[in-house]
Amino acid sequence: MAVPAHLVGQTLGHYVVLEQIGAGGMGVVYRAHDEQLDRDVALKVLPFGMLADDAARKRFRKEALSLAKLNHPNIATVFEFGRQGGIDFLVTEYIPGVTLDAKLVAGALPEKEVARLGTQLAEGLEAAHQQGVIHRDLKPGNLRITPDGRLKILDFGLAQLMPHASQIGLTVTLTQSQQVTGTLPYMAPEQLRSEPLDFRSDIYAAGAVLYEMATGRRPFEDKLSTILTNNILHKPSPPPGLFNPTLSPRLEDIVLKCLEKEPDNRYQSAKEFAVDLQRLQSPSIAPAVAGARIQLRRPVMMTVIAVLSVLALLFAVNIGGWRERLLRGPTPQIRSLAVLPFENLSRDSDQEYFVDGMTEALITDLSKIGELRVISRTSVMEYKGVRKHLPDIAKELNVEAIVEGSVLRSGERVRITAQLIRATTDEHLWADSYDRDLRDVLAVQSEVARAIAGAIHVTLTPQERLRLRRTRPVNPEAHEAYLKGIFYLHQLGHRDPEKATQYFQRATDIDPVDALAYVGLADTYLFGAVRSDQTFSSREALLKGKAAASKALEIDGTSGGAHVALARIREYLEWDWPGAEAEFTRALEVDPNNADAHRWYSTYLSVIGRHPEAIAEMKRTQELDPLSRVVNVELGWSYLYARQHDRAMEQWRNVLEIEPNYYLIHHSLGLGYLAMGKYHEALPEFEKAITLGGGFDLWNLTPLGRAYALSGNRVKALQILKQINQLYKPRTVPPVAVAMIYSSLGETDRALAFLEKAYEEHSTDLVYLKVDPVYDPLRSEQRFEDLMRRMGLPP
Repeated sequence: MAVPAHLVGQTLGHYVVLEQIGAGGMGVVYRAHDEQLDRDVALKVLPFGMLADDAARKRFRKEALSLAKLNHPNIATVFEFGRQGGIDFLVTEYIPGVTLDAKLVAGALPEKEVARLGTQLAEGLEAAHQQGVIHRDLKPGNLRITPDGRLKILDFGLAQLMPHASQIGLTVTLTQSQQVTGTLPYMAPEQLRSEPLDFRSDIYAAGAVLYEMATGRRPFEDKLSTILTNNILHKPSPPPGLFNPTLSPRLEDIVLKCLEKEPDNRYQSAKEFAVDLQRLQSPSIAPAVAGARIQLRRPVMMTVIAVLSVLALLFAVNIGGWRERLLRGPTPQIRSLAVLPFENLSRDSDQEYFVDGMTEALITDLSKIGELRVISRTSVMEYKGVRKHLPDIAKELNVEAIVEGSVLRSGERVRITAQLIRATTDEHLWADSYDRDLRDVLAVQSEVARAIAGAIHVTLTPQERLRLRRTRPVNPEAHEAYLKGIFYLHQLGHRDPEKATQYFQRATDIDPVDALAYVGLADTYLFGAVRSDQTFSSREALLKGKAAASKALEIDGTSGGAHVALARIREYLEWDWPGAEAEFTRALEVDPNNADAHRWYSTYLSVIGRHPEAIAEMKRTQELDPLSRVVNVELGWSYLYARQHDRAMEQWRNVLEIEPNYYLIHHSLGLGYLAMGKYHEALPEFEKAITLGGGFDLWNLTPLGRAYALSGNRVKALQILKQINQLYKPRTVPPVAVAMIYSSLGETDRALAFLEKAYEEHSTDLVYLKVDPVYDPLRSEQRFEDLMRRMGLPP
């Protein structure tokens, strides 16, 4: 028997049916008039057959009466359950206004309205949860907004009372055979898995509703239920800021916390949810009654008077500069900071690699924020174990704020404490502690970065928000191997590329989808190929590096480090100049403060002859890594390639004053003297470089042989060439080194022959052919021009 279509004008019990106002999976809803109490009510006629027998009807009545006990201004009140003429009906409070789904037809709501309505929703949920009632089918269609802006939650608990009804008439639902109640786009993952539900399932649904209010769309818009189900179960919700760039980071964090896949990671009560929404509104909420007199209880009043008296005294005598503090305006925005090496609270030196890894990870996350200038790892590690006043450190690094912290690892748990300090005033701007499972360490690092960004009022772009939320649980064993690889790749005094390779490889073996480990592998192969003490180039290493970088990007297309590695491989291995620039550009888009990206992009720009841009990029690198000796030396090289010899020498002499025993400075000064024709001044610089630690390797012997050749000492130059041959036996000497010495000896044909051999071997060092002063004597040769053309270098 179907529900009669002619109920309008009929009477059910003491209710006169006035008009139909809605219909859905749980029945048809009418506005009716209560003849006994002279009020309008909502009368929901249940679908025929929903209650199969009197026993089911009795259970429904019992549950409905328990719902009637819910008494809260944001919950529609249940009055009674009745039956007449074979029709089962439920009577509830009549609420004028529109449903939220009707309101959202016009698009997203203003943030203030989202926060206001969201707070009411959370408060209504909290009241029901306190009574042990879960909604189970929260969605915009079950929320009604009254003309005066009050939100009312409808159909509380009916999804449980009518376990199949919620699937009737929905555009996207699961099949009934799954015995899952609810509306699919708003269902929590545990609900889809038919697991036991608790209040946190409602919080997930509330997050989905807030998402729709804030963006005008659902977290997942898929129409096919199989795809939608998979996305809800496995894919992180896209940050709502992607669809509404005006959304504040605080509201976005609230929404995404509700939408966490695991209930333990969501708000643990609707009260917590409501409190955060209230905090979001607090800066702009006016008193409920403007100008109303507030009467304080005597103890409170006395406390207020005492506080005001103290403040008046501080203001009057200006103790500790309090007058300036009270009169000071809003805290100025901070746009530069440094993360100092975290303290290892375990005092176990074997854990240093782990603690340093946490420091580097936070730097990496903060570096993704374009509005910030974040000092790179190389420079901040200079302060490891150093006791120095923060203002002094800030001045040396040219930053406004410092992040300090500590790490304590115990078994599979890690506790990270961090604080943000304005360096000039020692003012603590933010601090927090995080105690988590080791598997969640990446999420914690991202959370710290977002909290710091919020504390200094940085506006994150939607893409930055997404990158800072794109984390996943780690395999603790794999992550430990990765951190050890980073330690051996970067740590001064401990650098060991072979060990680094082993640890990165172990990390990828354990966790084949660890993009960070693949980036580490790519960097290590590049280090071996381009900076090896034993060979000037290694095609095999570059091919391995390319495979690792490509795999990293396959896993995470937003990995700045992977794009940098691939850019360098495009440059050194493939001589694909446009391809290299595209990768560098993408790296800087996703990771604007990546000092390595700026450094290697600068080198690339020098190689192709765009010198003003190259110098600007190296200066940007210097801003991000001010204490790096290598960066300060390479700025001089940028000047040298641009034939700005005086500026190059000035740069190197400035570094020499600070680092008089750094071998690379003397090596570079020697190159400068050679370029300027001061060959005799060059010789002692190269000899000093060898004495100070450079050693008798190809890197130092080649320019020394050139210096002897150009100063007229042919015998010594040939002796150096013989020494290089002995050094490489039984291997072949890298042909570029031999070509450099023959060019300096004036033996053009031999020099060009060895450059041709280098071309056949695809030597990485040929990339400097266009700009290195060593090749100036050959530039008028047709064969040299032809070689540049074949490499695709611009003329």
